[in-house]
Amino acid sequence: MPKYSAGVLLHRHVDGVAEVLIGHPGGPFWARKDDGAWSIPKGEYDPDTDDAWDAARREFAEELGSDVPQGVRIEFDAVKQPSGKVLTVFAVEADLDVTGAQSNTFTLEWPKGSGRMQEFPELDRVGWFPVARARRKLLKGHVVFLDRLMAHLPGLDEGDPEPEG
Repeated sequence: MPKYSAGVLLHRHVDGVAEVLIGHPGGPFWARKDDGAWSIPKGEYDPDTDDAWDAARREFAEELGSDVPQGVRIEFDAVKQPSGKVLTVFAVEADLDVTGAQSNTFTLEWPKGSGRMQEFPELDRVGWFPVARARRKLLKGHVVFLDRLMAHLPGLDEGDPEPEG
């Protein structure tokens, strides 16, 4: 049976450009990774006992230290991720100051085999990115939600992609 995850993709419009709020995972595995490593704030839930929207809001609050702001909400159909997990995403149009964002933490033995347990934030940083830049930053399986979001935002630009290198 697959695992299920739900998340919130906040989006806003700045000077005709669509921007999205995404997060960089914490911990040693992701520390030196940037492009292709960021994700939509999300987390696992049990579809037999949890509502996807409730789970998405709970996970957003845990990973950013803030409730999902009020705004127009769009539910996208779930997408099976390369990991096999089934991801449901809700886009919410709202602005959020993430200057003081504070993520919950997880415990991991690090370095592996050392017997030393360390805590790491689930997200070590979050940021607003024009959709064109977010396409490069996001995990491959999350990019489809940018396509779906832009289909709902006719007339908005994705912005300029960040130069490579």
